[in-house]
Amino acid sequence: MTFTNPFFIGIEPSGSKKPFTCAIFSQVGKLVTLSNVDMDELIAIASSKPEAVVAINSPYTPNTGLVRQAEIRETLKPLHFSGRNQDMRLAEYKLKERGINVLMTPSKKELCSNWVQSGFEVYKKLMDLGFDKFPHATSTLQILETHSHSGFIVLAASQLLPKLSIEGRIQRQLILYEEGLSINDPMEFFEEVTRHKLLRGIMPTELIYTPEELDAMAAGLVALRAGEGSSKLISVGDADEGQIVLPVETLLEKY
Repeated sequence: MTFTNPFFIGIEPSGSKKPFTCAIFSQVGKLVTLSNVDMDELIAIASSKPEAVVAINSPYTPNTGLVRQAEIRETLKPLHFSGRNQDMRLAEYKLKERGINVLMTPSKKELCSNWVQSGFEVYKKLMDLGFDKFPHATSTLQILETHSHSGFIVLAASQLLPKLSIEGRIQRQLILYEEGLSINDPMEFFEEVTRHKLLRGIMPTELIYTPEELDAMAAGLVALRAGEGSSKLISVGDADEGQIVLPVETLLEKY
């Protein structure tokens, strides 16, 4: 699909008072807007864009039991961990095979976390607005699922520093910056750190985005690459049950 003036939107259901973090990028990867919004504001933003690709860091649907099917189980590597190892989507199983920690999506909506249920509602509302599931040959409004934590791991080709730590946030921000997004250069953080500031516990954390903002921007990167028709994308899972789109061309066997 050829766009003329598209926007690329990453959405993170953060579960705060305004439960969505929304990152909007232009066609050249410039960060246009980064904000916390409620459902009505989010839908208003999406409906105001005649051309847009939206990537959501949330499951598209509950699992449909594919992992429980014997013929599919035979094609999968056994997972060795305690608890339910079949009540998840195929996409999640395939990421776990590679050592990536992802939450499992239950088969019943009411068993899903509140933020996951909010994600289901976003998909439905956007599709009611006319968004089509990516990839679509002609639609100028497309929607897709991603998983930002996995996206950071596959871009780094390794496991990550803790998400909530300042070093983990700097790492994730640097990954996005190196991928070409026009966002704050995280290395400026170190230029602002002085002996005087350290002694007084003053850290320039305003230069580093929050975990929710980073996850939203990681989703925005996937939306941007989807809109560009980039080869640096891969889909994992079943199309009907929900495919997770990640910002690399190929996956490693293990991370």
